Amino acid sequence: MEKKTPLYQWHESHGGRIVPFAGYLLPVQYETGVIAEHNAVREKAGLFDVSHMGEFVIRGKDALSNLQRIFTNDFTNMTKGRVRYTPMCNESGGVIDDMVVCKMEEERYLLVVNAANRDKDAAWIKGHLEGSASFEDISETLAQIAIQGPASPLILSAISKTIPEKYYTLVENGEAAGIPCIISRTGYTGETGFELYCKPADAEKLWDKLLEAGKNDGLIPCGLGARDTLRLEASMPLYGHEMDDTVTPFEAGLSSAVRMDKPDFIGKAALTGKEKPPRTRVGLRITGRGIAREGALILYQGKTIGKTSSGNFCPFLKEAYAMALVDSSITKPGTPVGVDVRNRIIEAEICTLPFYKKGQN
Repeated sequence: MEKKTPLYQWHESHGGRIVPFAGYLLPVQYETGVIAEHNAVREKAGLFDVSHMGEFVIRGKDALSNLQRIFTNDFTNMTKGRVRYTPMCNESGGVIDDMVVCKMEEERYLLVVNAANRDKDAAWIKGHLEGSASFEDISETLAQIAIQGPASPLILSAISKTIPEKYYTLVENGEAAGIPCIISRTGYTGETGFELYCKPADAEKLWDKLLEAGKNDGLIPCGLGARDTLRLEASMPLYGHEMDDTVTPFEAGLSSAVRMDKPDFIGKAALTGKEKPPRTRVGLRITGRGIAREGALILYQGKTIGKTSSGNFCPFLKEAYAMALVDSSITKPGTPVGVDVRNRIIEAEICTLPFYKKGQN
């Protein structure tokens, strides 16, 4: 049975269309609709319930050495309050999950993981801890709310004096409307934004205070539908689409988060020499009529060169786009390809990523 977030009753009583997602019941959209919610985030601000995300803590004098060995990125130069994105690989170099690692103290780190992978991630990390380090799953003790969009700093500053100034930083002992919370300057929409972590009992009050603070600046609640189109438009990879246990971070276009110059990490041996993989993630602009969703074959000069991993109409750009894993020899922008959608070939062309950059008109 799916779980309910602390904001479930609010979503239900305010017109949220509830669907099961990653083991939770969450709103896919409100009466405003996905396109309006999407464009509100691009132009003003949107509010998301992301309480389904998982949160772990690794602490102890060997916490850092475990991070260095279990994850592909490098954490040795992180200072307190910094946030860093990283894949976590298996011995074959496939991606078990991707997550952010937050340095709370010298020997204490907060990890934020995908909800659907929470149990798998916990088992993997616990099974690979060494030395003096402990693991704790604190997911049930935190609710998470994301405010995203160009107006989000203005809105949040109306109720909080503890806003992190730099991208990918956080304030642990922050507050908003008098409610204690962790505030990180992060998000998953391609816009300026913040994610607030609070006690579940405070979630509805914090949600209401944010909506009240943003009512004159265009802030509206948004659902999973807009969250997915926003991340696609910003070309952000999603676990289960652009990566999985069989896809390497190099194939997924995440080489910047893989530090091959580290002495070692799980998966390094398998990834060595594969920095230029035979297939790679590319963008597709759909030039014909239709939408290429996940799983469609990509054709070039009559041959199959790959498959779409995500695809949809992008409301702000007003065009359909897709991401795909294709043969690395055929990635030049402007290359015409066909997308097989239920035996109908839709015209498309390979294009650069990301499709959308913050501030783009």
